[in-house]
Amino acid sequence: MNLNLTNKTALVCGSTQGLGYASAVELALLGCNIVLLARNEDKLKQTVLTLDTSKGQQHEWLVANFSETLEVKTVIEEFVKNKTVHILVNNTGGPPGGDALTARPDEFLSAFNNHLINNHNLVQAVVPGMKEAGFGRIINIISTSVKAPIKGLAVSNTIRAAVANWAKTLATELGPFGITVNNVLPGFTKTVRADYIISSKAKALNINENDVMKTLVTEIPAGRIGQPEEFGAVVAFLSSPAAAYINGINVPVDGGRLGCL
Repeated sequence: MNLNLTNKTALVCGSTQGLGYASAVELALLGCNIVLLARNEDKLKQTVLTLDTSKGQQHEWLVANFSETLEVKTVIEEFVKNKTVHILVNNTGGPPGGDALTARPDEFLSAFNNHLINNHNLVQAVVPGMKEAGFGRIINIISTSVKAPIKGLAVSNTIRAAVANWAKTLATELGPFGITVNNVLPGFTKTVRADYIISSKAKALNINENDVMKTLVTEIPAGRIGQPEEFGAVVAFLSSPAAAYINGINVPVDGGRLGCL
């Protein structure tokens, strides 16, 4: 199986913690040069030092705040003037929880910009280089809500679904150029985002967070919460030459929790 990503460069968004960081770690282990993208430069400087360099990989970082779409667009367009990005991992924190009926229109617009518009600007910037290289991987870290909406995450459910359909459309357009577009859907994984969801549910139900955790685990056939590195391994595989014929799919990494196909 060809998992070799030596001499390939991956731009990983939201990569100083959680699923983004786990993805960067696994990609580096396959020989990939990593470009971390996040808003906190101090964290970026610390994080880049933890990535594997045993195969001669050279890692770097870019600073941009995903709440500023123009900033993200400017930073990536400047970067690709001199560098080719072979792998793009789109990832940013999810919107706050809440019901659909009480959500404000600006909450939907903000989430749309943070997720779909930023993703789109990044893709438009990196695809020319991917086409020239004859190799490209675009991976969007979304949510299992694109298959089954999650109660209490109305804005996220709505926007994630839009990103999934955008990605599927791109997959058909870019497939002829050796570029694949896939979505990876995390279930409950040990991250800051998962802790937030558990805390929010505990407050809403006025119960202990441990009780919420126990209830969640009973819904997972694997019988446990996922680890970030397990998720990162899926991202790394989809980025590899071995996954060249996998295109336009949604891959749940949830321990079997989803009740639908």
